[in-house]
Amino acid sequence: MKAKSKKTLRALLLVAIGIFGYCFWLFLRPVEIVAVHQDGNSSDVLVRNFPFTDKGKISWWLKNKNMLKEKYDVPQPEKDGDFTVIFWLFGDGYKETDGYDRLCFDDMPPPLNCIDKNRVFSVNHSRNMGISFIASGGIYRMRENGKIVKDESE
Repeated sequence: MKAKSKKTLRALLLVAIGIFGYCFWLFLRPVEIVAVHQDGNSSDVLVRNFPFTDKGKISWWLKNKNMLKEKYDVPQPEKDGDFTVIFWLFGDGYKETDGYDRLCFDDMPPPLNCIDKNRVFSVNHSRNMGISFIASGGIYRMRENGKIVKDESE
């Protein structure tokens, strides 16, 4: 093998290792909960570093739902057990309202009480439908036996 092609191969290998390392780091970063806003039985959880995949998001919820309840009192179900928890990427932080497209929180004083709407995941519980997860890949439902299946009715 020529010296030039060995250098090229080493450079490509180094780039591949760098990309792999960066992706590995992205997947291992812990989820950061920045803030929680409550409105009745609906909770908005502002996060950074949320898992990328639908499976990762659902797994994160299942592993952390007790911590969310203990630390943030999320969810806050109604008497019949219904609740909604929506996870939003915090992005560039709190901003002023743009008049129509930002999500603003009434439990904070303006002007910096809004975020850009970037919903990444939600968990709903209703008496009729049980637990459902809404992620970028679709709607998933938890069966009575605990198995999670994708809703094919979409």
